[in-house]
Amino acid sequence: MFEKHFSSKSILMFRNLMPIQKRRSSECPLFDVQKGNGQADCRNVNWNVVSFSDGLPDKGRGIPYFYLTTLDPTARNALKDQRSSLTISEYAIGSCGKTDPENPSCAKITLIGKLKLLNGDPKETSFAQTALFTKHPEMKGWPKGHNFQIFKIEIEEIFMINWFGGPKPLTVDQYLQAKMDSRTAIA
Repeated sequence: MFEKHFSSKSILMFRNLMPIQKRRSSECPLFDVQKGNGQADCRNVNWNVVSFSDGLPDKGRGIPYFYLTTLDPTARNALKDQRSSLTISEYAIGSCGKTDPENPSCAKITLIGKLKLLNGDPKETSFAQTALFTKHPEMKGWPKGHNFQIFKIEIEEIFMINWFGGPKPLTVDQYLQAKMDSRTAIA
């Protein structure tokens, strides 16, 4: 679904922090204030560029899957604190032309939720592995001793900017039910 619009390599941001107080801090405006005394605690935010897939080409479902190892802090930290977000920009696929990537007409979306290890449903695990290995075939040959595992983001909130005027309201259901057509698809 979103890989038709966005690159399959994007920034995955993990908010591996203490329990959230639902307010923002000017010292750390992108992240929730974490300390009970009202001081911002931005120390434990991790950023990484990761590959992902949400399904086979032209058949994405919208849920991003990742092939991660705990040798990297991305997976290691997510096993301690699942709060995560994935930011994807239309700029990566070249459809923004010469427009600056920060220009609101160059769409970007952030999926906010929990990064969870897939270890229960064999059907979903098989789907995710096929999706990942189809879009990123070299993953098949990554070292077995590195213990790569499949994770996914359970989406709770969505932040999308695709034009001037601030973020657009988009519920998780609206996002997951969106249908691609020839007018919205970008090859």
